[in-house]
Amino acid sequence: MTEPVPAHPQLLRPRRGVERTTSTELFFDLVYVFTITQLSHYLSGNLDWPGVGRTAVLLGMVWLVWIYTVWMGNWLRPDRAPVRATLLVVTLGSLLLAAALPTAFGGDGLLFAGAYAAVQIGRTVFAMWAIRGRRWVGDSFRQCLVWIIATGLLALVGALVDTPAREVIWIGVIAVDALGLATGFPVPGLGRSTPERWEVEGGHLAERCQAFVLIALGESILVTGGTLTQRLDRAGIFAFLLAFAGSVALWWVYFDRADTVMRALAEAGERAGRLSRLVFNYLHPVMVGGIVVTAVGDERLLHAPGHAVGWADALVVLGGPALFLAGHAGYQLALGHPGVAGRVTATLLLLALIPGAVTLGAPVAVTAGAALLVTAAVIVADLVSDRRVPQSRGPRSPLR
Repeated sequence: MTEPVPAHPQLLRPRRGVERTTSTELFFDLVYVFTITQLSHYLSGNLDWPGVGRTAVLLGMVWLVWIYTVWMGNWLRPDRAPVRATLLVVTLGSLLLAAALPTAFGGDGLLFAGAYAAVQIGRTVFAMWAIRGRRWVGDSFRQCLVWIIATGLLALVGALVDTPAREVIWIGVIAVDALGLATGFPVPGLGRSTPERWEVEGGHLAERCQAFVLIALGESILVTGGTLTQRLDRAGIFAFLLAFAGSVALWWVYFDRADTVMRALAEAGERAGRLSRLVFNYLHPVMVGGIVVTAVGDERLLHAPGHAVGWADALVVLGGPALFLAGHAGYQLALGHPGVAGRVTATLLLLALIPGAVTLGAPVAVTAGAALLVTAAVIVADLVSDRRVPQSRGPRSPLR
């Protein structure tokens, strides 16, 4: 059987090791600085269980737009004019999505869902055209398009009904997408896609997700710096240093072994597709969610460091780092890296501290200090582990 010839070979990424992030991709990421800020402010203003749930739904849909655009960049060259133009259109759609986010469950639901559907469907149609003739990957896009159209229409249906039906339908959008990705987007007559045939360049995907984590951490820095300017007294400066140290701790946990992660994914071969699906589509939004919640906790800390914590305060101050560490534990486990037990232990400890802090009426600053100490303990455990076994590659990944 003759191997098909790509219709647009000039648009395809060469496979020359880890391809660095282009300026076009970085420009696209700039919109998500605004998006994360919108999410953080939405959660801060709706800090109850319905608000937490809605924030999770919005983050899930935002993440789907971003990560699928990143996947497109895994196969196509962003420096080519057609791909660049498409990325700029997606950037505009993402900006509309972010602008509508605060009132997505109100009057701007149709704008939010319309931007979501237009970006998801339009980008996938373009990718199908650009990658036409490339065996296996082209088939995967055709199968994916059917599911993307279905979830896009489902998002629009959700925008046409009132809450709580809208929340339920948009949760369905995320669930259907997750199911489709997990099963290879099966379509009658077209079969299903398998991760081994996705020709993934895992190192590039790792670098792109690292950039998004930095964007999310940047939101914490913006909150910290912006709030400090409103309260330049000793208590405010102390709270600022505590919040900044917390951001540094999360950054350290994630980026201490970032080069090792990139190298492992770049060398994953046929496993790269399955591994990337797990760590980037499923686990990274958990970590990003933890950072967003932590940013809200930092805002509480900076506004009232000496006030006794209530349930809402404790949940964001302690629950944010717990959510981040839980996601990072899964990340380490999937990659076969050490430190999983320490992260799980730290997550459980942070969650156990929540009722204790509320019962004792601990000040917000003390609670934030406890969260910092637990996160710092994870860093110290990693350093000790690396020093004891400098050549260790950690436990074998269950996906190997």
